[in-house]
Amino acid sequence: MANVIWLPGKYCQGKGILGELGKYVLPYGKKPLLIWEQFLKDTYGSQIISSLQSYGFSYCDAIFQGETTKKAARDFSALAVSEGCDVVVGIGGGKAIDTAKGAAVFSRTRLIIVPTVASNDAPSSACTVWYKDDGEYDGFEMWATNPDVIIADTEVIAKAPVRFFVAGMGDALATWPEASSCFAKRAVACTGGVQTITAMAMAKLCFETILEYGLEAKAAVERKVATAAVDKVVEANILLSGVGWESGGLATAHAIANSLPMIHETHGLLHGEKVSFGLITQLCLDQNLSVDEIYEIVDFQVAVGLPVTLSDMKMQDVSRERLLDFAKSVSGEGSFVHNHPFTVTATDIVDAIFAADSLGKRRK
Repeated sequence: MANVIWLPGKYCQGKGILGELGKYVLPYGKKPLLIWEQFLKDTYGSQIISSLQSYGFSYCDAIFQGETTKKAARDFSALAVSEGCDVVVGIGGGKAIDTAKGAAVFSRTRLIIVPTVASNDAPSSACTVWYKDDGEYDGFEMWATNPDVIIADTEVIAKAPVRFFVAGMGDALATWPEASSCFAKRAVACTGGVQTITAMAMAKLCFETILEYGLEAKAAVERKVATAAVDKVVEANILLSGVGWESGGLATAHAIANSLPMIHETHGLLHGEKVSFGLITQLCLDQNLSVDEIYEIVDFQVAVGLPVTLSDMKMQDVSRERLLDFAKSVSGEGSFVHNHPFTVTATDIVDAIFAADSLGKRRK
């Protein structure tokens, strides 16, 4: 089995670089299609369009309506083709970004990603997570390449709601524990190969960066300022986490998070918030971690305000029977829960969910 790592073409991060978008688009196309939400167009549109025009670009834009569906990606793709666009620029959060990935693949154009929040690691990955119109999970797709360019403006990200920033830390925090489990099992990652030492080093650095700088970075974002701590955590949330999970592998934390839309009470929670509780559940399954290691992770989650109990997840009234049905789905054939060097059953998952709830309550 080959050792494989996938990486984005370029990663660019800094204060104010959104105003330099035209410079980054220039090597990749002559007419971009901008995919963004109306709010972002209203807020940053003049800055972005001015930058494009300063480099002589004409452009086309389309409004993302809020859900990553295959139809939306196909519609944007058709628009790109009909308007003669040769590069797709996805601007916004994870769902807009994932939709832009699909549109770029379907229209065979280059792809530039501009995250306006650091709520997850979608910007750097070659993955699109699909949903149905009603928000129900509809599977995921691994594309042949990662984005050509990622442009992360830390000033913009620091002005977004702090909840998104914290959720990104919840997503990133799971990267190393999940990749470590996959490495111990020699489980095949989404790349189709096993882990390189580079991917594992990035996953570990992601974990260490979040634990060291996360609380300080959150305090800065609460004041809407981009400090050195914010800079480090943004890179961890977006780049280190993205490469770490994609080339390192996923385990129970994401298996649970990706299936939680089955439980309607959790609708409205962000992806990283779901991963946060999924991670505690994974910690309660892991046979190789010490209690001190588990406490360090959970105490950090409590400190930054991530969900650590069933009540935090709006699941306090979900019966064991419903959780068992959920766990049977989570533990099905091909699930990430099988990327551990030990067996995980549906009953194990339910027991670990209740253990996670108890652990979260105690550490709070």
